[in-house]
Amino acid sequence: MSQEGSGRNRVIPLLKGVRVVEIGAVVLGPYAGQILGDLGAEVIKVEPLEGDIARNAHPQGPGGGALFVNNNRNKRMLAIDLKQPEGRTALARLIGTADVLLHNMRVDAAERLGLGFDAVAGINPRIVHCAAIGFGQAGQYRDRPAFDDIIQAASGMAGLAMHNGGAPQFVPTIVADKVAALHTVYGILAALVARERGQPGPFRVEVPMFEATVAFLMNEHLAEASFTEDGATGYPRVLSANRRPFRTADGWIAVLPYTAEQWRRFLAEIDREALCDEAWFRDPRTRQARIDELYAILAESLPARTTDAWIETLSARDVPCSRIATPDDLLHDPHLAEIGFFDVPEGYPAGLVRMVPQPVGFGTVSPAPDVPPAGIGADSRAVLRDCGHDDAAIDALVASGVVGTGLG
Repeated sequence: MSQEGSGRNRVIPLLKGVRVVEIGAVVLGPYAGQILGDLGAEVIKVEPLEGDIARNAHPQGPGGGALFVNNNRNKRMLAIDLKQPEGRTALARLIGTADVLLHNMRVDAAERLGLGFDAVAGINPRIVHCAAIGFGQAGQYRDRPAFDDIIQAASGMAGLAMHNGGAPQFVPTIVADKVAALHTVYGILAALVARERGQPGPFRVEVPMFEATVAFLMNEHLAEASFTEDGATGYPRVLSANRRPFRTADGWIAVLPYTAEQWRRFLAEIDREALCDEAWFRDPRTRQARIDELYAILAESLPARTTDAWIETLSARDVPCSRIATPDDLLHDPHLAEIGFFDVPEGYPAGLVRMVPQPVGFGTVSPAPDVPPAGIGADSRAVLRDCGHDDAAIDALVASGVVGTGLG
């Protein structure tokens, strides 16, 4: 097994020398910050004295809640009370040394704490200021609170099922937060590249969850509305009620013949190859319009054999297919096991048996040691010392309850 696949030393030091101050909570900000840390940036996570609320998320284990553990590796931990003037002053000193400030606070709360763009740019005119927020500030929703369920509802994602007469439903994953986090990362990286090439700062990056999720969703679902004012939205193949996992003789399978040739191979396997000679089948547009008929053939045919039999046959014919995996199945997936996908790097607390890795590989770059999430304020003294505080000043901040050290 390769070093990259062993689960050890997974930090890719491409962003070495970049200092990111992350004031993030739960998923959006922390996930984006973790990716930057996985890419080698020095990420300093600023928490309130009681810590990120995700530390207490269920279930609990070594290092805190699983949600926290999987979003906060490769960071230094600074605990500070930003409601106190001394806390804001100390943070301002840190911001003066940073390349990036990332927060996922509501805009008005950030402004009150001196973390708005103008205030931060006044401290550090070279900084990349990134606000990962609920709604874009140019529109009328700007002040609305935003959580993943709310964004799924507002963005149209929860309403996709209504196209086929079903009830609206949430996607059972924190999709809006994670989509916005990925947009956050590329927004920050683009600004850093521009700065590196001589474009003057400061750089203002705004990543609204609502707009990011709408863009993600409407990539294919803008459909006919791309071309006419009254055109219908919705990508028919994806919204087809017959696009679903199919029953086999002993379980479930996903099969997606996508090209005409892949359909021919499948239809030949079930002795329906004559269908390929139909005029509607030969034309990609009419074949797409009658996709429900083809999906119905899948549904009728697949129960005749077991899942394993279909996987073997369709794989041999190079027809895209997969058995239906559950999250539990992924823990024992042979491909993921072979590459050490869930392996825990050395140095993590005993009792943590799996974690979610950074999936992007850079084969020509030697990885560096991975750092597990630390306790609340575990690095407070070291971080403050790095940005110019002497020990007496740090002791005074700790004694006054402005800064926390090594708890949680």
